Amino acid sequence: MRNTASYLRVITITVLAFVFLELTIESSEEWAFMEYPIIWAVLGILLVFGIAMEVVLASITSVLFRSLTPEAQERYLQQQSLRKKNRFAKLKAFWKKMNDSKPVEEEEEIILDHNYDGIQELDNNLPPWWIYGFYATMVFAAVYLVRHHIFNAPDQKEEYIAEVASAKKAIEEYKKTAKDLIDVNTVELLTGEEDIKAGSAIFAGNCVACHKEDAGGGIGPNLTDDYWILGGGIKNVFNTISEGGRPGKGMVSWKTDLKPGEIAQVASYVLSLHGTTPADPKEPQGDLYVDENAPIKEADVEVSADSTSIEVMMEDQAVEKEFEK
Repeated sequence: MRNTASYLRVITITVLAFVFLELTIESSEEWAFMEYPIIWAVLGILLVFGIAMEVVLASITSVLFRSLTPEAQERYLQQQSLRKKNRFAKLKAFWKKMNDSKPVEEEEEIILDHNYDGIQELDNNLPPWWIYGFYATMVFAAVYLVRHHIFNAPDQKEEYIAEVASAKKAIEEYKKTAKDLIDVNTVELLTGEEDIKAGSAIFAGNCVACHKEDAGGGIGPNLTDDYWILGGGIKNVFNTISEGGRPGKGMVSWKTDLKPGEIAQVASYVLSLHGTTPADPKEPQGDLYVDENAPIKEADVEVSADSTSIEVMMEDQAVEKEFEK
């Protein structure tokens, strides 16, 4: 590695390898190199390999050069010198064209007559890059005028509001399919047949050991009655499954074994068992839970015209009340 090109090649390959590994290896919020330190070893091996290849190429070039005759060596050195001299010839020519400035040796031809306190002014032409930039601003101004003041195109504020609305809509659509984005604050009761079936499978594989197959309760409480130790409803049940029961006793946390979407499914399945009759129900535990958001069922009232009794039908139970005149 005797020239700048060798160093640039090694550095470029190393940087590209770094970017490639970072983009292709899945990681959490941290960089892949921080989460998987072994990648540093891979990158180090690649760096050593690149240096070794440059050293080998330089050695081969040196051996071949020494095998040439003196005349051939002279021609080779001349070609290398000429190649080095013309390496950026096109770029230099373009730069000179874009500046259109006189060389220092020719500045006497464009010195103006007036002299102020020893300061002389050169009559250089405006650089082409400046002129082209000025023309571009004129074109931009014309297009802007026509677009926004004649055709009334939306301005920056209107475009921002539209983009935000579009982004919110896209997020809502994404949330419909990304069930694992939910948490205790956004979870909702699932009533679809597929979700209940999936929750039933999760319950059968993880919960029957403590709550029995019919959820009547074993080591754990009865899940079919109105009493809950840590509160009922979808949010409380979701939180209990995710975070676990009371410290030191009760159910363990399942958030490391189940995804948020799966917790929502099994929580919804548990709530769907409310009111069922287990074979051997366990005694109620906890406090009576009344869902404040539950819809209130209307009572069917039957009044007989020739009787002083009123029969009220509530939840399939008949209650008859006699009134005295």
